[in-house]
Amino acid sequence: MGVLSTLMRGLIRGADRMSEFTSKRGSRTHNKGRGVRPTGLRLSSRKVLYIRTMIPEFVVPHLEGFKLKPYISYRSLKGTDALLTTQSLFTKVVAPQIKKGFEEGTFSKDQLEKYGFESTQEGKLFKLYPKNYMR
Repeated sequence: MGVLSTLMRGLIRGADRMSEFTSKRGSRTHNKGRGVRPTGLRLSSRKVLYIRTMIPEFVVPHLEGFKLKPYISYRSLKGTDALLTTQSLFTKVVAPQIKKGFEEGTFSKDQLEKYGFESTQEGKLFKLYPKNYMR
């Protein structure tokens, strides 16, 4: 039944609506591209006025003497570095500073901002406690 209904719809509405829409079926100004933006304006005299600011400019760095290859093979060995977690980041960065503060006698619970802690989370995009935790 699906094939018959599709054929009937094609005959009633016209066979052109059932075929693939290509750039040959559009108007003269229609260009079925791949999302490319125009680089100018089409004037009433059918001429194109190219605008320099609309032309994309690719900035490529100078790679002379660059020794790395442009891709990494899938056959390469996995790295030996451990995953970066919040616990490991804390132990590598903040914990030595707190330990140094204890040894010098300058550590204070009221001045945690100098170690990277924030007293409030107002104005933050994501508040960490308690709304984001699953219940």
